[in-house]
Amino acid sequence: MAEPDILALHAEAQPDKLALILDDRRLTYAELNRRANRAAHGLRRLGMRPGDRVASMSLNSIEGFEMAHAHRKTGVVGVPINFRLRAAEVAHVLNDSGARAVFAGPDFVPVIEAALPALEARPVLVAYRGGGASGWLDYGELLAAEPETNFERAGESGLGATMIYTSGTTGRPKGAFRRAGFPVEAALEAIQVFGLTPEDVHLMAGPGYHSAVAFFGALTSVLAATIAILPRFDAERALQVIERDRVSTTFMAPTLLRRIMDLPEAVRAGYDVSSLRALILGAAPCPFELKERAVGYFGEVLWEFYGATETGVNLVLRPEEQLSHPGSAGRPSPSSEVLLLDAEGHPVPEGTPGRLWVRGASLAEYHNNPDATQASMRDGFFSVGDIAYRDGDGYYHICDRAVDMIISGGVNIYPAEIEAGLAAHPAVRDVAVIGVPDDEWGEAVKAIVELQPGASVSQDDLIAWCRERLAGYKRPRSVDFVEALPRGLDGKLHKRELREKYWAGAGRRV
Repeated sequence: MAEPDILALHAEAQPDKLALILDDRRLTYAELNRRANRAAHGLRRLGMRPGDRVASMSLNSIEGFEMAHAHRKTGVVGVPINFRLRAAEVAHVLNDSGARAVFAGPDFVPVIEAALPALEARPVLVAYRGGGASGWLDYGELLAAEPETNFERAGESGLGATMIYTSGTTGRPKGAFRRAGFPVEAALEAIQVFGLTPEDVHLMAGPGYHSAVAFFGALTSVLAATIAILPRFDAERALQVIERDRVSTTFMAPTLLRRIMDLPEAVRAGYDVSSLRALILGAAPCPFELKERAVGYFGEVLWEFYGATETGVNLVLRPEEQLSHPGSAGRPSPSSEVLLLDAEGHPVPEGTPGRLWVRGASLAEYHNNPDATQASMRDGFFSVGDIAYRDGDGYYHICDRAVDMIISGGVNIYPAEIEAGLAAHPAVRDVAVIGVPDDEWGEAVKAIVELQPGASVSQDDLIAWCRERLAGYKRPRSVDFVEALPRGLDGKLHKRELREKYWAGAGRRV
């Protein structure tokens, strides 16, 4: 017997409850369920079966939520694509995931079109709200041809299977795959930990391809609460929506919070944000000075958690702990076990940094990459390479990374991909890419370049070279030139030595 579909249950029990808000559009749970049923029937008519991958590339939208529910109903695996990726990067995600269908917003149809020649198999193409080129189906027409009857759920238990591409220990993005979806018990734990309720209005502030943004949106739907959608983040628009819709919860990376706090004080003072009771931070460390400013404006509503696409929520810092435990990412969530181990795998004493390993209710595997999965596992514990220490009160502090990954604006960036792009430039002999301190983004991408003998090229030339080949957020913001990069006799690049110069005096390591 198929597991009941929670959206259908909400639609029956609370048909007039407001589910989604986007500008002047409003959808009740009954309306959302009817449209999600149409989308599910449409997926089936297109030949999609349980376990098939269906990719999407779009700004935050009502259609995106309709499709997310249709994914669960049909048992297909959702593959959100970062809408800042370029054609070659998109092609890798589509090929690696084996996506059989792609849904795209009108702004991103040209990007998918540009990726098509590099695909191993042509997927079914569907465009939201028009804008489709030749060979594309129209989403509205797809739904109009299908019935509204409830679609008997074919998926696994949980919030629905997903494959979210994230940087890790190789230069190309890897698909963090939860084939059975995010467990119900883990979702219920997060609801309890963060104090979420059915009366909440949740602001979807960040991009839906980000795992945490999607996760908190899904939790809101589980509760039959309301989601107010920002298609794309704008700081003052966020305050307008908080006031207009009496928003009570939101998740955002620290970069987005900084944009709000950097608005002129007179602008911020013009909005009533008293309804907000939980502003949840994650995806990157939040500077203490930013927390102080935010508490002064919003009140004691800040939450912070440490986690990863692969591991879920692992450490939590509550509102009353934000200013009393500076630099801390919190204490373990109820279902998380945390280990700090040295290079030999031995536990480190209190106050001593060690690699952070977690075991919890939900761990992902890397699709098509069992070696990477195995390399990240140890006795049932998973590590994304972060270094942390535990203080005397049991709070964990993230202080460094064992791997080279850069986190800028809450987005994972792996240097190897950028280094490969720069190394293809004829003037470049050797290159290293690192993250350096940045007040707005947390880290900024910097390239350190050794030129070929007699060659000459400018910083702007190399950044322009990257602009043509990589997503904008990956390209270096600055380039330094050196006579020789620090490599050992084994040829290994000593990135820690490179980073020291830039992080000295920053008061943090990540």
